[in-house]
Amino acid sequence: MLGEVRRAAPEIRGLVAIGGVRRFEPVVGHLGLVGIADAPAETIARLITSAETRVAAHDDETVTFTRDGHQAVLRLVPPAAYGAALVHSTGSPEHVAKLAGRAAARGLTLTSAGLLDGEGRVLLTPSEQDAYAALGLADIPPELRAGRDEVEAAANGTLPRLVTAGDLRGDLHVHTDWSDGRNSVEEVVQAARALGYAYVAITDHSRSVPLTTGLEVEDLAAQRDEVLRVQEQYDDIVVLHGAEVDILPDGRLDFPDAALEQLDIVLASLHDEAGQGERELVDRYLKAIRHPLVHLITHPTNRLIGSQEGYALDFDTLFAAAAETGTILEIDGAPVHLDMDGDLTRRAIARGAMVSIDSDAHRASQLALHRRMGVGTARRGWATAAAVANTRPPADLRDLLARKRRNRA
Repeated sequence: MLGEVRRAAPEIRGLVAIGGVRRFEPVVGHLGLVGIADAPAETIARLITSAETRVAAHDDETVTFTRDGHQAVLRLVPPAAYGAALVHSTGSPEHVAKLAGRAAARGLTLTSAGLLDGEGRVLLTPSEQDAYAALGLADIPPELRAGRDEVEAAANGTLPRLVTAGDLRGDLHVHTDWSDGRNSVEEVVQAARALGYAYVAITDHSRSVPLTTGLEVEDLAAQRDEVLRVQEQYDDIVVLHGAEVDILPDGRLDFPDAALEQLDIVLASLHDEAGQGERELVDRYLKAIRHPLVHLITHPTNRLIGSQEGYALDFDTLFAAAAETGTILEIDGAPVHLDMDGDLTRRAIARGAMVSIDSDAHRASQLALHRRMGVGTARRGWATAAAVANTRPPADLRDLLARKRRNRA
């Protein structure tokens, strides 16, 4: 849709998706767009005659496109109103209501067309920073505009510096054609190098994962040989040999300790409820978190967006155990997971737990997109670079992983 609008009206500037898309909500009901046009009405008049998709409705500021039963609404504003219009259109209803209250206290009105003074004139707010400043606030990152306590934090200067994609030094969760991935170890490594990563972990599924084929214990040695062969070809990236090991219904891990000891990194996953309730699931997780050979718990709620709700568990107990043992909790960037999302990430970090932002990619081509989604999800949870394990350089990451194993009795 963005491409179609740009082709039909190349004079539109600053065109961005707004609303839940920009906030990185896991599920979005509709698509909204905001852009700058020097003469919005004229641009829209030309759009409705040249657009590639069907126009369902329009006025002098907006046009609604439809395709396959879905709608996208484009709003065009003049440059002077762009910042305030973008702020109004990006935030959740709760966030916008808080801003509207602050605006009213200053004799202003926040609308989708801009920030208006007491005479109904549009204030000069060419950027979002300008709009927030007019309300006495620091600029609030889009991912935080959920209507919780971000406005208060912006007012008192306590907003964090959120993690960015550029902070990530590597990916700790990637699959290859040794299990259900589609690319070889070398192809994954090449994709990681293209992103400028300093390390990447090859972490294929263990044998008991449902609905797909995982590795047997005897496969690990051969896979490690391949990892070492690929590592010899590249001196600008560290290739870690790991596995995503299932947590079995009784809390044991899918591979024996003797096999786990040979891995550089061990991820533990709960893919199968096995008919258990909250108490049993928490116990399974706790056994894995406290296992000295487990470094990281993947997608802790195990939600599948659109088909499976995440587990409703006593996550604060799990977060406390992770902080105590030095076990990393994953923010999974795969669009089907985006887990841990928002509030859970914030609660985990508040409890002192370390998180990672990983792709869980099953194709080498997914690494970049899943990184973007993972970072957006982490930012929704107020995550800073300091709280994210894979912002560390390789030597520091290895120290972090070794520290967990040193706790082994």
